[in-house]
Amino acid sequence: MSAKIISGTEIAKQIREELQREAADLKSKHNLVPGLVTILVGEDPASVSYVTAKQKTSKDLGFYSIQDTQPPDITEDKLITLIEQYNRDPKIHGILVQLPLPKHINETRVLYAMDPKKDVDAFHPFNVGKLMIGEADFYPCTPHGIQQLLVRSGVKIEGAEVVVVGRSNIVGKPIAMMLVQKQSGANATVTICHTKTRDMAAHTRTADILIVAAGKPKAVTADMVKEGAVVIDVGVNRIGMTAEGKAKLCGDVDFEGVKEKASAITPVPGGVGPMTITMLMMNTIKAAKVSAGLK
Repeated sequence: MSAKIISGTEIAKQIREELQREAADLKSKHNLVPGLVTILVGEDPASVSYVTAKQKTSKDLGFYSIQDTQPPDITEDKLITLIEQYNRDPKIHGILVQLPLPKHINETRVLYAMDPKKDVDAFHPFNVGKLMIGEADFYPCTPHGIQQLLVRSGVKIEGAEVVVVGRSNIVGKPIAMMLVQKQSGANATVTICHTKTRDMAAHTRTADILIVAAGKPKAVTADMVKEGAVVIDVGVNRIGMTAEGKAKLCGDVDFEGVKEKASAITPVPGGVGPMTITMLMMNTIKAAKVSAGLK
């Protein structure tokens, strides 16, 4: 029997409808409009596409939105000065600096310059530390999207064996830390696999929930998956072009093979991807509420 498809497109739509109502409520009851600035350095096509999508979503939800595009040769000090201006701006509750930055700019120094209370990507070490101890103000967007996909699809996380393939600071490490916490939507036993793991398949075959962020097309095949596992594919890989001239995408999981063994699986595209921007919007609303002293 083929796996149930976990649609990030559908779940993201539900959450955005909830957020739109919440934003309208904040405006009518508290005269509070969530504010988001996206800072883009240069004109990398992928980064432009991501920022455009973030801006469109924030405007659709009724946010106050600023798109601040800077030239590719902006100095590191000027970029940090710009971030500090937004740190002080009371109308801005969320600051997002689109990565990657040009090579002459130290990304770590830029991220550290951000007010942690406006760090809606949750990359600042202050927010990473709070996540670690189970007191997060904001959850990183892609990991939070993964957790919401599982929770809203009725997947039992508590007590489950979770295996994460990938140890990046953006996905692998934070999702492992989130799902191991003694909290609702978590309480799992978590294993992290990576490029130096010996016999990765021996680990992945133990997973009730398998989260794959390997950065390699079809890295996980059917023989690596336990019968009935829930599989979350975080990868997006370009593997050519369609006849219509659009990019052909695939995930880090061999979807066609694995869907015959899994009980549920996310597609690529239309799985984790739509959730990431949605969680960014959720964090921006939360930042606005915190700034106004609302629960």
